[in-house]
Amino acid sequence: MLEGKPPKVIEVYNQNKIGRLGDMVKVTIKGEMRKGYLVGLTQKQVPMVPRFDTNNVVLADEDGNPIGTRVLVPIPNALRKNPKLSKVIALATRFV
Repeated sequence: MLEGKPPKVIEVYNQNKIGRLGDMVKVTIKGEMRKGYLVGLTQKQVPMVPRFDTNNVVLADEDGNPIGTRVLVPIPNALRKNPKLSKVIALATRFV
């Protein structure tokens, strides 16, 4: 269980500044700024892509490599096509 405030998205690194599945974002966690990838969203998705109950972010370092060693949230199969997320996909254990 998380303690304190949940992460807050500050900036989305794409042209239209609206976060979509697989986009890199800048988030704050306990006053510290980090980068991460959006891997689950509550907003309405395209057909055959699941909609989640919560927004999920996998934290990454400045080079785009995941910080953690495991990804516990289920990852949508649509992200398997994205080559910049190959390291995140390798760490994931469940796919939907």
